[in-house]
Amino acid sequence: MPSTRDIRRRIKSVKNTRQITKAMELVAASKMKKAQHAALAGRPYAQLLASMLGALANRVEESMHPFLAKREVKVRGIILVTSDKGLCGPLNANLFKIVSEIKTPAKFVAIGRKGSQFLARSQRDMLADFPVHDRVPFNEVKVAVEFLVKQYLEGAVDTVEVIYSRFKNTLVQEPQIRPILPLTNVAEFQAILNPATGGADSRDMLFEPSAQSVLDALLPFYVNRYIYQTVLSAKASEHSARMVAMKTAKDNATKLVGELSLEYNKARQAAITQEILEISAAAYSA
Repeated sequence: MPSTRDIRRRIKSVKNTRQITKAMELVAASKMKKAQHAALAGRPYAQLLASMLGALANRVEESMHPFLAKREVKVRGIILVTSDKGLCGPLNANLFKIVSEIKTPAKFVAIGRKGSQFLARSQRDMLADFPVHDRVPFNEVKVAVEFLVKQYLEGAVDTVEVIYSRFKNTLVQEPQIRPILPLTNVAEFQAILNPATGGADSRDMLFEPSAQSVLDALLPFYVNRYIYQTVLSAKASEHSARMVAMKTAKDNATKLVGELSLEYNKARQAAITQEILEISAAAYSA
């Protein structure tokens, strides 16, 4: 049985850990609110762009833009969105599981330090990694997206996909892989992103200056914006998972302090009882 001194030392250590995890929980909760607001506020805008693409579905041909052209998939291009830091539960591990299940040739672009470390450790083909701050500036995400899109246009990769944690609520974050390019069926793609809008728009439309000009402006912007929305969702998932993980750690530390305090009191009571018995035995023998 450990001595009372050892138990006191362990109680102090656990209390210090509880104080640290409580502080980290508060910081994560503050960041979580901002990230959740940004992720939820951006969804209607992404859905509006999806509706615009859905309206063009029956009015354009695949040959009008390289983003719409079908091609044989030889090498997949994947953006892996992870966190820069740990202590966020199984969030990153669930994403790495999806990556591990990919058996076809693939090239990766990492957003987040944990993702780049995993790709390097598992010796996968990583083209580049890009840092993105907690505030998720659009320009930082745009650089990563345009890099992979350039690889797609040059033929180095045949798809553009995103692996990220979709924010559902504070307790639930869903690891997902989403295809972005090619947009082989714009109406179907729009229905996946925004099911409420239904099928294609039946209204008559006039393109100014031309349908080609509209596609050249809309499609690249839509790809940038949609992937930006996935990064916002990933950041909200990260801070939510970290807040929950730190709260769980704090609660476990509190429970452990109670158990150690009980063990300390029992050890202290046993020591006092032993001293009383020794004094009584000495007095009796005298």
